[in-house]
Amino acid sequence: MGHFIMESLKGKSLLNHPFYNKGTAFTEEERTRYQLEGLLPTKVRTLEEQIDLEYGSLSKIEDNYKKNQYLMNIYNTNRTLFYAIVSAHLVELLPVIYTPTIADSVMKYSHDYKVPNDAVFLDVNHPETIKASLQNATSDLEQIDLLVITDGEGVLGIGDWGINGVMISVGKLAVYTVASGLNPRHVLPIVIDNGTNRQELLDDPNYLGNRHARKTGQEYLDYIDAFIKEAENLFPDVLFHWEDFGRSNASVILEKYKNDLTTFNDDIQGTGVMMAAAMHAAAEVSAKAIQDHRYVIFGAGTAGIGVADQIRKEMELAGLSEEDAYKRFYLVDRYGLITEDMDDLTEGQKRYARASSEFEKALPTLEETIEAVKPSVLIGTSGQPGSFTESIVKKMASYNERPAILPISNPTKLCEAKASDIIKWSDGQALVVTGSPSEPVEYKGVTYKIGQANNALLYPGLGLGIVAAKASQVTEKMLSSAANGIVSLQDLDKRGAAILPHVKYVREASKLVAIAVVEAAIADGVATKEIADATQAVESIMWEPTYK
Repeated sequence: MGHFIMESLKGKSLLNHPFYNKGTAFTEEERTRYQLEGLLPTKVRTLEEQIDLEYGSLSKIEDNYKKNQYLMNIYNTNRTLFYAIVSAHLVELLPVIYTPTIADSVMKYSHDYKVPNDAVFLDVNHPETIKASLQNATSDLEQIDLLVITDGEGVLGIGDWGINGVMISVGKLAVYTVASGLNPRHVLPIVIDNGTNRQELLDDPNYLGNRHARKTGQEYLDYIDAFIKEAENLFPDVLFHWEDFGRSNASVILEKYKNDLTTFNDDIQGTGVMMAAAMHAAAEVSAKAIQDHRYVIFGAGTAGIGVADQIRKEMELAGLSEEDAYKRFYLVDRYGLITEDMDDLTEGQKRYARASSEFEKALPTLEETIEAVKPSVLIGTSGQPGSFTESIVKKMASYNERPAILPISNPTKLCEAKASDIIKWSDGQALVVTGSPSEPVEYKGVTYKIGQANNALLYPGLGLGIVAAKASQVTEKMLSSAANGIVSLQDLDKRGAAILPHVKYVREASKLVAIAVVEAAIADGVATKEIADATQAVESIMWEPTYK
C-alpha cells in the first residue's frame, strides 16, 4: 500500500504528507515524476545535510519546550527527518521529545495547538463514532500494530489534564520508533476525551476538550469495552498500550482484559519491570538475591503497586512462594504504612496491607516505617519531593552495606531526593536510580554514574517483541525476560557503575529485550507467528529513518 500511496501522491499533496515528504531531498528525477518542478528550491540536499542544518537551528534554542515545538513542526511535515534528527542526537533529544519536557507540551497543549499530530480524538459522549474515527485516522496507513491510548487523567506527576494528555500518546509512540524501530506508519496515538476534573481546564476558554466532570464506574468501562471491540475488529493482532490512566481505572482495565487481549500498561507493568531490572542488578552488586531483600515502597498508587507486583513475581519465578513473597513488601502512602484496618484501600493496596498487630505502634510516617522495618531497598513513587531525607538515607546505610535507594518519581521537581544527596548522605554506599536523568556524582575520588529508571529502555523493546511474535497476550515470562534483557547490557564490577544502562544504549537494549520477549512468547505458546529465529524476526521489522 505504501508504494501505491507514494505513486498516487503528486505535487503539493506529496509535500504536505509527512510520511512521504522529503522536502529539499527530492532528487531531480523524483521532482519530475511527482510533479514537483517549481515547488522546491533548486538545490537537492541529502538527508545528512538536512539533519545538520536543522540540528544547527535547534541548537540555538535554549528553552527545551521551544525545542520540542521546533521538532514537532518537523514531525508534522517530514516524519523521516524528525526521526533521523532525534536518532542522531538521541541522548540530548530524548528528554526533549518525551520526559520531562512532555509535561510542558501537555499543560500548554490547548493554548499552543496547531495540528492534530496524526492522533485520534475519541469522545466518550459519542461511542457511535469510534469506528469512523479509527477508520478516518488510518485510511492512508499500511497496517496498525500498536495503539497507545490515554485519557489524560494521571499524566506523569502532574495529574489530570484531560484531552491535553494526547501529547503523552504522541510522545510515547515517538520514543517507540526512535528506541526500537517500530514503523511509525504502523502505530496510532489515541486520546479518550472523558472530560476532566481539573477546574483550571473547565474554566479555560481555550481548553479543547469536553467541559464536564469525568465519567466513572460502569458507564466509563462500557465505553472502554466498546472501543476495544471496534479496535480489535479493525486491527487484528494489535497491541493495546494503556498510558497515564487514573488510579481508579488503570489496574481495572489491565486486569479485565489482560488474559483476552494483547495488552500492556506502562505505568503499572513498565515501571515494575524497570525496577525488577534494577533489583536484579542490585542483587548482583550486593551479593544478596532479589528474594532476600526487604522492600519499602513510598507511594502506593498505580506505579507503586506495579513495582511491588513485578518484583514479587520475579521472586516467585526464583522459587519463593506467593505468600512469602508478599511478606517482603511494606507500602507507605500519605497516612503511613498501609495496614489492613485502613479505610478506602484500593484492591492493590489491600493485597500488600500489613496486619496492624505486626507492630507495637502505628507507623504514620516513612521514617518511622524505615526504623521499624529496616529495609534494604527503598523505592519512591510518591511524587513528594524531598521525602527521602538525610536522616532516612543515613538510617538505610546503617542497616545495609549497599542499600538500594531509588527515587523514581518524575519529572525532576517531584523526585524524592537528589542522587548527589543520597550518595553524600550514605557515604557512597547507596545504589541509586532516579526517574529523570541525573548527572554523575563525584564523591571521595569515585565517579558514581546514576542509572535512570527510564521506561524507554523497556517498553519499546517489549512492544517490538510482541509485534514481531504477534503475541496473543503478554505473559509474566515475557515481562521477566524483558527485565533480564536490560540487565544483560550492564557492567557492574566497577565501583560507581550505574545499575541500569545509560539511555544512549536504548537501541541495543530494545533489540535485546525484543529478542528475549519473542523467545518467551514462543516458550509460553502465545506467539501466533511461525518463527524459526527470534533475532531475525526482530531485525526484519526494525524501521530506519532513511528516505526510500
